[in-house]
Amino acid sequence: MKAIVYTEFGQPDVLQLKEVPKPAPKEDEVLIRVHATPVSYGDLTARNFKNITAREFNMPLPLLLPTRMYFGFSKPKINILGSEFAGEVEAVGKDVTRFKAGDAVMGYLGQRMGAYAEYLCMPEDGSLAIKPANMSYAEAAAVPYGAIIARSLLRKGNIQPGHKVLINGASGGIGSAAVQLAKSYGAEVTGVCSTARLEYVKSLGADRVIDYTKEDFTKNSETSGPTYDLIFDVLGKSSFVKCKNSLKPNGIYFLASFKTKALFQMLWTKMIGSKKVVCTLSSERPEDLVFVKELVEAGKFKSIIDRTYQMEQAAEAHRYAESGLKRGPVIITVEHSDKT
Repeated sequence: MKAIVYTEFGQPDVLQLKEVPKPAPKEDEVLIRVHATPVSYGDLTARNFKNITAREFNMPLPLLLPTRMYFGFSKPKINILGSEFAGEVEAVGKDVTRFKAGDAVMGYLGQRMGAYAEYLCMPEDGSLAIKPANMSYAEAAAVPYGAIIARSLLRKGNIQPGHKVLINGASGGIGSAAVQLAKSYGAEVTGVCSTARLEYVKSLGADRVIDYTKEDFTKNSETSGPTYDLIFDVLGKSSFVKCKNSLKPNGIYFLASFKTKALFQMLWTKMIGSKKVVCTLSSERPEDLVFVKELVEAGKFKSIIDRTYQMEQAAEAHRYAESGLKRGPVIITVEHSDKT
């Protein structure tokens, strides 16, 4: 089968289309014929992980070493990127009961990756769900990662109908899902993004969109501007100190990506003050993907694709995704050679 392979860390040109062995499903696994996979933030990071500095690493510093051990120091240990996909079940192991050959599915592989390929295998109890009937494969491929992570995180934010929620980083995979999920919970949602992505975030249903190049939402206070029950900072681009006056009494500054300093702030605000810092890691649950599938079919969640590329254009797809120009998901479509 064909796969997009990289054996060196570096710029997009390290991605090469090659022939690799086709996997076979184990007893509890499904074999999936991939039709589409997005270029995610994680793919861009993993491709060039050797050159990611401690400052650029969006998690507590003690996690940098084990992450480097996982992805590799001088050469990548994982040679096929892609954590999300949509495709068709081609075969199932003898113990599989949830899926059958011919099912159209979407899924999330997590850090083990492998979706930049014609075929992949994954356990039936993994983050895998039937594809929404009203989405194309390309649209469905862009759903799993953002939906699972945002659903997992926002569940801990306890959003209630009528709450005012601000999503800082509203145009990325997690942020765009968070906008739509918060809306589905009945919140009034403000999205923060760059100029180029304003219309994209509006099209996701945000009640208000702030262009961070022209307006600093952290300058708001209880007397001079909007305040929020929850500020969800997807990539930790702001800080609790800056955002504190933009929170309502008992408001939460919620972080998906955070440094060690934020952990100490979380412990401190638990003891003092009514406004809280919450740092949390997501948990992958297949039922979260099923939940979002139902939202999609109810017309409450959507994917708006920016561009699609063929497998041999993977390097070009990565260059565009890193350019700062993209407005929505960038998708790699998979054409099958039917070779083993």
